[in-house]
Amino acid sequence: MKKQFLITICCILAFNSYAQTIVSESEIGDAENAISQTQIAIIPEPVSLMKKTGTFTLPENVSIQASKNDELKQSIAFLSERIEKATGKFVSSVTNANHPTIKFILNNQADSQLGLEGYKLNVNPTQIVITANKPAGIFWGVQSLIQLFPAEIESKEVVENVKWKLPCVDVIDYPKLGWRGLMFDVARHFFTKQEVKQFIDDMVRYKFNLLHLHLTDDEGWRIEIKGLPKLTEVGAWNVKKVGTFGDFIPPTADEPRTYGGFYTQEDIKELVQYAQERFVNIMPEIDVPGHSLAAIVSYPELSCTPEAANYKVRSGEKIMDWSRGAPPTALVDNTLCPANEKVYVFLDSVITQVAKLFPFEYIHMGGDEAPHNFWEKNDQVKALMLREGLKTIPQVQAYFEKRLEQIVISKGKKFMGWDEILEGGVSPTASVMSWRGIKYGIDASKEKHNVVMSPTDFAYLDYMQADAVTEPKVYASLRLNKAYQFNPIPAGADPKYIIGGQANLWTEQIFTFRQVQYMLWPRAFAISESVWSPIEKKNWTNFVDRTEEHFKRLDLAEVKYSPAIYDPIINVKRSPDRQLMIELTPEVDGLDIYYSFDNSTPDRFYPKYTTALVPPKDASVLRLVTYKGKQPMGRLISIPVADLQKRAR
Repeated sequence: MKKQFLITICCILAFNSYAQTIVSESEIGDAENAISQTQIAIIPEPVSLMKKTGTFTLPENVSIQASKNDELKQSIAFLSERIEKATGKFVSSVTNANHPTIKFILNNQADSQLGLEGYKLNVNPTQIVITANKPAGIFWGVQSLIQLFPAEIESKEVVENVKWKLPCVDVIDYPKLGWRGLMFDVARHFFTKQEVKQFIDDMVRYKFNLLHLHLTDDEGWRIEIKGLPKLTEVGAWNVKKVGTFGDFIPPTADEPRTYGGFYTQEDIKELVQYAQERFVNIMPEIDVPGHSLAAIVSYPELSCTPEAANYKVRSGEKIMDWSRGAPPTALVDNTLCPANEKVYVFLDSVITQVAKLFPFEYIHMGGDEAPHNFWEKNDQVKALMLREGLKTIPQVQAYFEKRLEQIVISKGKKFMGWDEILEGGVSPTASVMSWRGIKYGIDASKEKHNVVMSPTDFAYLDYMQADAVTEPKVYASLRLNKAYQFNPIPAGADPKYIIGGQANLWTEQIFTFRQVQYMLWPRAFAISESVWSPIEKKNWTNFVDRTEEHFKRLDLAEVKYSPAIYDPIINVKRSPDRQLMIELTPEVDGLDIYYSFDNSTPDRFYPKYTTALVPPKDASVLRLVTYKGKQPMGRLISIPVADLQKRAR
């Protein structure tokens, strides 16, 4: 009896153990199945990604093995911090271990496929390995690795109840272009040193490696220049205004000029080092001869116009008349005088110091939107034209640009300017940033100028990204889909001279760093993929799916972004009998649009848009919202019918 009892007990224990094994294996299977169902969402899209069976599980104690190389420290620190913050696991760095969790390997013999910034990433069930020729490749490999983790890896605090599993993959990846830039305008509104560092941290996640820092303009001079103290004592400050930039009432004499700021030379050195540690170069821009009001207010003798002695740094009031197109008609003379030798002495002093502060090979010297009307009637400029045999005002600017380039070259740097420098003739060694569309970049490349493509049509991130009713008003729009169409090496260009591509963020209407992020993301995703990924890998539907995964990551990272892709595109026209017709088009697939004309807030139980809408006779407001299934996606949009009537004129 006892023997039978013991046999029964043993059977029960054995069954329980077997059942637990089944549950355990079932849980593992469910977890692996969940991983396999989760889309791999790396932005920018790698050159090659092969998904394999199985998953990698992050252990409690994580070891990162790397050789003793100072340039690998940032990759180790970045990955360690991200893992420790979100998972709470312990991470150690080792130079030698039997079986480290993660290995960074620098090739002894260069892999020609990878170049300077490429990497190979292997995730298998027991280990993660990143291989590269150079430390930059390891760093970009780490960015892709982070994107394989569950989205919670972006959290700034420990997240409980997350299975820290990664899909097994083999990735081979390298960039299409060596210059992958974002321009940050810190002149229109000053952004602190810490905010510039945050900008760098945000951009490297998506493999941008060039920060174009727009340091001077009519609204502020943002860099300390020894021997020219008024540039920052006077030129860095204006009157704080809130509202719509460009429409502000001119400040009165008693309003305090305390809004602004500047970077000391020590600040600049700190930012340059911070960027270099993250494999980012900083290119400074000193914008001349136009956009120079802050410098002229500081030193009026740099102007052709005697009234400049009474000018003030711009606070957002109107100073240009664009009604006749480009170049604008200046209401105040914001140009340095090309006929004044003091200007070239001034620029030599500025460029000497800028060249020492920024190790990057290029200095950007602006050259855009210089108005002609003050030069046309100036006796000094007329005398210059006679003396130098110049027939037109564009030739006057070309004279200025050529002299300016010689100063830049004398400091051991290369000269770059906006595409206006091509007008009137330009030095064959000048490099061009093509912003007024791609045509100028194509032409410049054929003339053997180095070109960076940053056309307004695809890459101006200050433009509105949804309907004007939802955005700070800017004169043009750029939706995500159009940004994704950016091809920095267009047909007709000589690809040997296209050295890069970038997006530009002008900040006239951007008052805070949160709005900086809102304007960047997700459109900068599109630009990053355009300058990194092979063109044949680009796929809009797949990109949208990956973008939506990254929205979850940005939420957890507390980075602001625009949800504009969920807002419908609104077009209006007139029927033959002059009735208003409202056409609504979703930017992404799978969205339903619901609407109301009765002043109430629509949801998915309201009429669904299927064909062009004709407003009821007395309706005053159209309200719209988008859903994906039962889930609201877009913002509530309210547009007065009167505004729609005006659009259809």
